[in-house]
Amino acid sequence: MIREQRNSSRGPNRDQRTNRRIRAREVRVVGSDGSQLGVMTIEAALEKARSESLDLVEVSPMAKPPVCKIMDYGKFKYEEKKKASDAKRTQVVIQLKEVKLRPKTEEHDYEFKVRNTRRFIEEGNKAKVVIQFRGREITHKELGSAILDDVIKDLKDVAVAEQLPRMEGRQMYMILAPTPKVAQKAREQARQAAAAARKSPPPGTGKKPQAAGGAPGADGASTAPGESDGASDAGDATTDEAPDAAPATT
Repeated sequence: MIREQRNSSRGPNRDQRTNRRIRAREVRVVGSDGSQLGVMTIEAALEKARSESLDLVEVSPMAKPPVCKIMDYGKFKYEEKKKASDAKRTQVVIQLKEVKLRPKTEEHDYEFKVRNTRRFIEEGNKAKVVIQFRGREITHKELGSAILDDVIKDLKDVAVAEQLPRMEGRQMYMILAPTPKVAQKAREQARQAAAAARKSPPPGTGKKPQAAGGAPGADGASTAPGESDGASDAGDATTDEAPDAAPATT
């Protein structure tokens, strides 16, 4: 029963009933300006919407009587789709990057991988730091624990241990997540990037120069087809071939 109620409450949000699809005989009507028009019959509500060249949309079907609003349904759906697109563009997609280390990892390799892990976490992502044991290295688990402790200390300003070190087969791993301050900064950067992308014009929208008449000559003046560059005598016969124009420089 609860599942059916949840499904019925989610359904109208995906596709509201409009105009003649509304089944109720009486509805509570909200005007296009947000004013309360009161309870009226469905025919009267439809006539009111038609008089404004708008649609009657059922916005709260579970109310008694159902609540309908007079609006431009096509414009409403477009704005909803645009809001969803903007929200999707601004959200931060969190990824999980795996960083592999060994109990005998050299200092240079360790620092290199820690720097990459820091950069990845500062972008708002998570990191799975894995210690791989080979052969008899599995008997020295304390070496892996020491390395993971060092990673936590070196990244304590940007990351917290979301999952503490644990064994899984011949691997010891932990998961690091960005601190709330770093995560908030990453979300702000994503919003700024999305805002900049919306303001920038799409590629290929620049104006292209159009030549009126013929092709431009070497001096920038356009020549009509069949008209020669130089002055010709009155008695000269016209030729079919026009002189070649100078190549344009780009």
